[in-house]
Amino acid sequence: MTAEITFWDNIAERYAARPVQNMDAYEKTLERVRSYIGPEHAVLEVGCGTGTTALKLAPHTGHTTATDFSPAMVAIGEAKARDAGVTNVRFKALDAASPEFGKDGYDVVMGFNLLHLVKDVDGTLATLQRTLVKGGTLITKTPCLEGWPFGLLRVALPVMRLFGKAPKGKLNFFRIADLEARIERAGFRIIETGNYPASPPNRFVVATKL
Repeated sequence: MTAEITFWDNIAERYAARPVQNMDAYEKTLERVRSYIGPEHAVLEVGCGTGTTALKLAPHTGHTTATDFSPAMVAIGEAKARDAGVTNVRFKALDAASPEFGKDGYDVVMGFNLLHLVKDVDGTLATLQRTLVKGGTLITKTPCLEGWPFGLLRVALPVMRLFGKAPKGKLNFFRIADLEARIERAGFRIIETGNYPASPPNRFVVATKL
């Protein structure tokens, strides 16, 4: 088990208990996502955490596969689904780069607060693109922390990691233009964007597979 997985496993219970930091931005995100999904869609969420978003969107999808590389996060998601009586969400412990992705053609693939944490951004985007059916929809939201004053987090990261407040893996600092260019290079056409919240910018991007 990697140090990154261990970190997320160790904080899973606290993560699940933590309230949403910006409810207005979260509700706006859910509203926009719901406009792109329907009961005819097979949905994949990569980096689902403890499943809150997958379960909130479950009434609007045909079936959702919710994945995260942290088994502890996935176990909490499974328990939440059982408690809520949700039967159309399946949880699986999988890394974003897992070769298992791509075996099923999904209509919609979602990744929220994911791309700034993965080791290989372009490789992950290629995997998500391959997993979608032709014309399928990618929905992502990514913190874009490059530039003043958010880049100061680079200085604080070593101390945060020392005290177990941040994962030991790579943290990607994006500018919005760079993030969107990477998505387009991976074989997508961007059809909607927004910042939810605006500061620090958490870039919401909807794109279709070419």
